[in-house]
Amino acid sequence: MDSLIAASARALAAGDALGALKRVALRDDPPALALRGIAMAQLGDYSLARELLRHAGRGFGSHEELARARCIVAEAEVALAMRDFGGSPRLLTAAVAALEAHADHANALQARLIAARRLLLLGRIDNAKAALAQLDADGLPPSFSAVAQLTAAELALRSLHVDSARASLARALEAAKRAGVPALLAEVEQAQAAFDQPAARLLLSGGERKLRLDEVAALLASGTLVVDACRRRVGAGAVWRPLVRRPVLFALACALAQGWPGDVNRESLIVDAFRTRHPDESHRARLRVEIGRLRRLIAPLAGIEATAQGFALKPFGDLPVALLAPPIDGEQASLVALLCDGAPWSTSALALALGASQRTVQRALAELEAAGRVRSIGRARARRWLSPPLTGFTTILLLPTALSME
Repeated sequence: MDSLIAASARALAAGDALGALKRVALRDDPPALALRGIAMAQLGDYSLARELLRHAGRGFGSHEELARARCIVAEAEVALAMRDFGGSPRLLTAAVAALEAHADHANALQARLIAARRLLLLGRIDNAKAALAQLDADGLPPSFSAVAQLTAAELALRSLHVDSARASLARALEAAKRAGVPALLAEVEQAQAAFDQPAARLLLSGGERKLRLDEVAALLASGTLVVDACRRRVGAGAVWRPLVRRPVLFALACALAQGWPGDVNRESLIVDAFRTRHPDESHRARLRVEIGRLRRLIAPLAGIEATAQGFALKPFGDLPVALLAPPIDGEQASLVALLCDGAPWSTSALALALGASQRTVQRALAELEAAGRVRSIGRARARRWLSPPLTGFTTILLLPTALSME
């Protein structure tokens, strides 16, 4: 490695992208192309960064396996920043094996962190947890340690393990200060701000009350029967029933929870569940069927009693009932939450993260664009979607997740 390449690499490690470019901007050998690609990624030009890294990887070829594997890892990180999840993870797995074979444990850890962060963005919490459990961050440079702790904190937040998240963020902040990279410090501070921002609304008979993440976690652990409109589920303690794919039952559960301890008349339930203001006998018959289905689903938790006017929710053991609503309303709340991270998302990446079809996501984006809540850049396959970051609350509870009910 010549002196200019070494100096450029040191500048990149310190977060000085412009200083790195000054040393290699006019060179087109593979090491210089790789460093230029990383520098352009730090400056936010991801398309050019990916192109440079691909050229560098081809330049190294199969005879320089270690250098080529490092280019693959850098390109994977650029793809993560671009929210491009279309590539196969097998290439990154092969790069990890090559890095381990050459005893480059730091870059192997970086590759594993990229894989874990990708799983988190896709809402695959259990898989991300398993990936993080395999990491050993002891003795690594502070920047790697900070990223590892940030990833662990995000996993804990998505799982509502607030104390674990605070501890991980404290370690991330300490490591980021030792690393001295401003962008890393800003990312840690942004994550810490989520604790003090409202994460949900507790709907009460007389209005609503905003809850922070720790208050949400305490409510879910209190034994209260909670209809959780953020994660679309109903439960108490360790017993939860998902309603994500059952929108009619979810609407009925929300209406009954909001009417507790009283009953809710049949006409209101029909309006909430079936979206019609002109009910007839067929709607009333269907309401009885759907109430029966909801009654069977929540049988371990509560009963649903018929009254003269409608139906009432009756939790067992005189448990209180709470309706936990998201900080923002609307059918596209999870879509907005993903876009609020400030990164450009493709339609295919959004569909993959939400577990929905691309056509469904396209329709939702068109509605949000018409309302001025999102904007697009680029055309055709290069089209990406952006939304201004929302201030005043955190959208963690709106992010898609396969949250375990333990």
